[in-house]
Amino acid sequence: MSNVEKTSYPKEKIRILFVENISDTATKQFRTHDYSNVEKINKALTEEELIQEIRDVHILGIRSKTQITKNILEAGKKLQAIGCFCIGVNQVDLKAATKNGVVVFNAPYSNTRSVAELVIGLSIMLIRRIPDKNKAAHEGIWLKESKGSYELRGKTLGIIGYGNIGSQVSVLAESLGMKVIFYDTETKLPLGNAEDAKSLKELLGRSDVITLHVPETAQTKNLINKTNLKYFKKGSILINYARGEVVDLEALRKSILDGQVGGAAIDVYPWEPEKNGDHFQTPLQDLPNVILTPHIGGSTEEAQQNIGEDVSAKLFNYLEKGITNGSHTVPALALPPQENSHRILHIHNNVPGVLSAINTQLSKHNINILGQYLKTNEDIGYVVLDVDKKLSAQAFQLLKEVKDTIKVRMLY
Repeated sequence: MSNVEKTSYPKEKIRILFVENISDTATKQFRTHDYSNVEKINKALTEEELIQEIRDVHILGIRSKTQITKNILEAGKKLQAIGCFCIGVNQVDLKAATKNGVVVFNAPYSNTRSVAELVIGLSIMLIRRIPDKNKAAHEGIWLKESKGSYELRGKTLGIIGYGNIGSQVSVLAESLGMKVIFYDTETKLPLGNAEDAKSLKELLGRSDVITLHVPETAQTKNLINKTNLKYFKKGSILINYARGEVVDLEALRKSILDGQVGGAAIDVYPWEPEKNGDHFQTPLQDLPNVILTPHIGGSTEEAQQNIGEDVSAKLFNYLEKGITNGSHTVPALALPPQENSHRILHIHNNVPGVLSAINTQLSKHNINILGQYLKTNEDIGYVVLDVDKKLSAQAFQLLKEVKDTIKVRMLY
């Protein structure tokens, strides 16, 4: 169907703004699809800067630094969708985005392999105490010894959070001969020979290496604290490539100095600099057998390309077909193409009577509906209507007048 690939609004007038140096894969994807009005900014924008920029933006692409607030969303009257070119969406006020009918997509699986590989590499480096030997060599000190250096084979890896990344770490660890146990608040099917620990305390006490792969929530804030650190097997390793608020860094510092924890690799922090070159400080600096990295767990060329392709595809599907699979705000709908029709998207408050009002309005004016699709969540409803081409302009105006309408768009 040729007209599925077109939009009623001229593509050259659809403004697309990418911030935070999003992969060129994304910009190329849009330009390949004839969206010429694409702007790329290599830094994060403040709320004030984005409020000024957002007024004429239809599609916004961000990464993890840019905070999308209620004020920004209310200023973006033309904003249709936000693409989070990263695995999380906690930088977006999802409640405000839902209220304003803005679709929010992300790429939850695209950097899984990048993080998983690095966790295994860090485990090897730390259990061999490579950071200390590397530092000594740079300082001109020859530190050739085997004391305190171990193989991963036969050791126990404890995974807290057995989701997409945690489960892939599990598979890689087993291939190296490690025993794997995991703890998750939800029931998960173990891969390979991994075992489900009955409690967090049990996992901490049994593990030689502990790696965190949990989201940032009220329940996970300071999950690793001075109390839980006491349960660690003496000399064990901690790796946090998940979220910055999950570990109490002051408590971890004390545990490392006391010898309870034998080393750590940290990539995420409660506070992180705005841009490259800014001063950075953490309680874990200048500690033995500690690797600190600047939030680069998923930062590989392959991951950024995968993210660019994944999020771009979701944005295209919404822009050109109305498909919302993967959305965190507008209800997810998978839509088939409809021949010889015009498609209209209608987002409304989820209150009784809206669908009835839509059908009554169209029926009154003898507008034939060739296809109709509805999905709701707690706050809003999403209706997609395929209507007779000859009457689509009239149908569009009628739908805008339906009570509790948030947003209407003629797709094609």
